[in-house]
Amino acid sequence: LINMILVKVLKKEIEIKGHALYDDYGKDIVCSAVSSIVTTTVNGIISIDEDAILYQVSDGKIVIKIKKDDEITTKLIDNMINLLKELEKDYKKYIEIR
Repeated sequence: LINMILVKVLKKEIEIKGHALYDDYGKDIVCSAVSSIVTTTVNGIISIDEDAILYQVSDGKIVIKIKKDDEITTKLIDNMINLLKELEKDYKKYIEIR
């Protein structure tokens, strides 16, 4: 169990893994925020173009593979990364973006 959320951003792939351990399960605002940001982004992209990304969720990890490099997908992914960076500013001990 990683006591931090790690976000690895590559050109065509984003991997988010770990747990913030900011608070008890169900009360962890950092995990909730990351889950909300990522789920909203993935659902938004898929609702526009279901072939734009592939994603795989496993225990404590999500991998998003970017299949299309169109303007909407790029803007939504960039927005997701920017929101996660804002979260990182306030919660450095609990989330790290690489």
